[in-house]
Amino acid sequence: MSALAATLYRGEIVENTHAAHVAVVDAHGRLVHSFGDPQRITLPRSAAKPAQALAVIETGALERFGFTEEDLALMCASHSSEPRHIERVRAMLAKAQASESDLRCGGHPPISDAVQRDWIKRGFTPTAVCSNCSGKHAGMLAGARALGLALADYHLPGHPLQAHVRRTMARAAGLPDDAVQWAIDGCNLPTPAFPLAHLARLFMTVADAPQDTPLARIHRAMTAHPELVAGEGRFCTLLMQAFDGTLVGKTGADACYAIGVRREHGTLGIAIKVEDGNTAVLNAVVVHVLEQLGIGTQQQRDALAAFRQPVVRNTMGVPTGQLDVRFTLHSHQA
Repeated sequence: MSALAATLYRGEIVENTHAAHVAVVDAHGRLVHSFGDPQRITLPRSAAKPAQALAVIETGALERFGFTEEDLALMCASHSSEPRHIERVRAMLAKAQASESDLRCGGHPPISDAVQRDWIKRGFTPTAVCSNCSGKHAGMLAGARALGLALADYHLPGHPLQAHVRRTMARAAGLPDDAVQWAIDGCNLPTPAFPLAHLARLFMTVADAPQDTPLARIHRAMTAHPELVAGEGRFCTLLMQAFDGTLVGKTGADACYAIGVRREHGTLGIAIKVEDGNTAVLNAVVVHVLEQLGIGTQQQRDALAAFRQPVVRNTMGVPTGQLDVRFTLHSHQA
């Protein structure tokens, strides 16, 4: 089956086409809708952060070091390196009796254009605490400290903390330990790969978690503090703000997205991968899938209208083309 999901036009001429894969599972983990290959082996990248945060919760680090709900949200974040993000990471490190020099993520240009302009004006050079993944790394350091493990090499696959993360990740995705493949992420931590449908299952379990369980804490933290999960004007933040606690969503590098939806007639998990790694296409595909599934109200979905069919403009601001997302989900329901 063709996985062509979107076409980018320049004028009326096709400039690019984009393939995508979608998996939607119900509250029992059953595949109910799909497009393309729902079993595509996928690197969730930062979309896996809720499961990595779950591993940190299980170490007892949150209670031991007095981490707040906001701190937990930042552990799940790909943040914009705004001052509020950097300041909170520094506070988390202090709580865990760790320092920025312990971090094994590197500084990089921020995701936010506004932050980038500010850094350029100030001649600021980003350090590890400015990494969009620094909240996750601070949580990992706290987890290692809580387990009485060495902080050195906490990021390496052979460290006992990462063995714990691997077990937690497989369990959260509903897979045996040996069914998850591993590589190294952009932030220098191990990153998993498994079938796309199991990423959907992971987010379904986050949305469906009973009250007062660790996964429910993660859901509450992310949906109550979406500005910490991403940042000003970012898709994840605007998505969760629009749906006001009923939807948890997280992006991953190279165009992967995962969503958990709370509904009266059954929780859903959704996972999407765009083959060429285009983030603008990914966001448009996410909105398209939400519309096809009838998730939320029209008003909630309209809050994401700017992402639905983004207009391409040249350096003079003249519209030169538009992205057209046009595909139909396949139903697996009897």
